[in-house]
Amino acid sequence: MTALDIAAIDQPAYLARIGFTGPLEPTRAVLHQLHLAHATHIPFENLDVLLGVPIPLDVARLQMKLVHGQRGGYCFEHNILFWAVLQRAGFQVRPLSARVRYKTQRILPRTHMLLLVEGLGMPLIADVGFGGDGPLLPLDLVADAPVQQMHWMYRLIASGDGWTMQTLEAGVWIDLYTFDLQRQEFPDLEMAHYYTATHPNSRFRHTLAVRCMRDGQRLSLRNRELTIDTGALKTTRTLADHAEVVRVLAADFGLTIPAGTAFNYDVAF
Repeated sequence: MTALDIAAIDQPAYLARIGFTGPLEPTRAVLHQLHLAHATHIPFENLDVLLGVPIPLDVARLQMKLVHGQRGGYCFEHNILFWAVLQRAGFQVRPLSARVRYKTQRILPRTHMLLLVEGLGMPLIADVGFGGDGPLLPLDLVADAPVQQMHWMYRLIASGDGWTMQTLEAGVWIDLYTFDLQRQEFPDLEMAHYYTATHPNSRFRHTLAVRCMRDGQRLSLRNRELTIDTGALKTTRTLADHAEVVRVLAADFGLTIPAGTAFNYDVAF
């Protein structure tokens, strides 16, 4: 695939999936509303990576999974689908790539996808696919301008020839990822996606990672560690066994998996 097929988008189905009922026009207000609705209705999850199920990035099949199939996905799935929706609505969108910095000191490959939205005055960073600690709303591409998003704080800082997305945790700014503004084409995204989904060193090959918003709280399941983040308090408990993992996926994240499904998760995320 070499281009984004925006004609494949079933806009009414997508908007129903994210609970959006307002006018669909290329404005800053609509961008913010769409971003928040997507981020709070479609979970982040890597189940197919762990199961070795192929993950095509064409819009029709992403829509079949995330919209009609009531599933979630990871960054490439979320942000390619969101890119198509925005482009169809008349927004000017540039796909970007990033190196994840969260909870690591190693230099990682560019395996995260995000979006730059232009033509609305100040350019904005949109990212509905980072997961539980990612932004809920777009951020203006302005350095050192902290913004409150529900219970959480974010900022962008200029770093070398690029930018770093940060979030505030316990009074300390934590790096989420670094990126620059070079446009990524579909072959670039497909190559990074292939590494993330199949390479034995990819963390997603060994770690169950599921995240969603529920009742204004962030729920995160990493292997058998279930964390609930209210903004004021984080609590974590270890699920008893695989059977409880399956029950929690269905009850708390809305993800039902076939009976007997086993995941290969064995290292920390």
